[in-house]
Amino acid sequence: MKSIKDWPEDERPRERLFKYGEDNLSDAQLIAILINSGNRKSKENAVDLGRNLLKKFNGISGIDEAHINELIELPGIGSSKASRLKAAFELGKRLISKSNGSLKRFKCSEDVAKIFYPKMKNIKKENFLCLLLDGKNRIINKFKISEGSLNSSIVHPREALRPAIREAAASIIFIHNHPTGDPTPSSDDLAITKRLVESSKIVGIKVLDHIIIGDNRHFSFSEENLL
Repeated sequence: MKSIKDWPEDERPRERLFKYGEDNLSDAQLIAILINSGNRKSKENAVDLGRNLLKKFNGISGIDEAHINELIELPGIGSSKASRLKAAFELGKRLISKSNGSLKRFKCSEDVAKIFYPKMKNIKKENFLCLLLDGKNRIINKFKISEGSLNSSIVHPREALRPAIREAAASIIFIHNHPTGDPTPSSDDLAITKRLVESSKIVGIKVLDHIIIGDNRHFSFSEENLL
């Protein structure tokens, strides 16, 4: 394959970015800039590798969901290129979350889901978080309570409520993801939520909601009148 250096200047990804802006580059061209070089053995350039990645993992979201070891398995993508890709995707998620988190006040579950969906939708294991809110329903801190399939032995009220008590939170929101993409609560989800709500009443902290993040959708215990 012809080296990118031998391409006309207007076709080279980096030069195109400077001349026309990043929004005028294809997915493969943007990936090429990140990975920086091709595969000498197969004589594929960086854009070729970008196309290979997009094809193997069915687009950008598939690359994001892939484990770093899966990326490395693709010929021409070593640990250095794979780590740059994962770092770029993570920065994008953090930017989205931080931008959405600038909301002054949460009015519904959708406001909360906007912040955590980019970060949690592709996690392979269930992560259970406790969000601490001030008197104006703004997040002041967040804590991971558990990781793995939820059950009463993993999510214990003492551990779930300890951060809220320590930081004198006005209220809390529980949030976790379903790796299957279906946010419908399981019997364990229902039992755990009931237990946490009852325990929070004892210590005088209000549970505003328990939100389950799925694939492009979420489930709110509060909006379904299950709290």
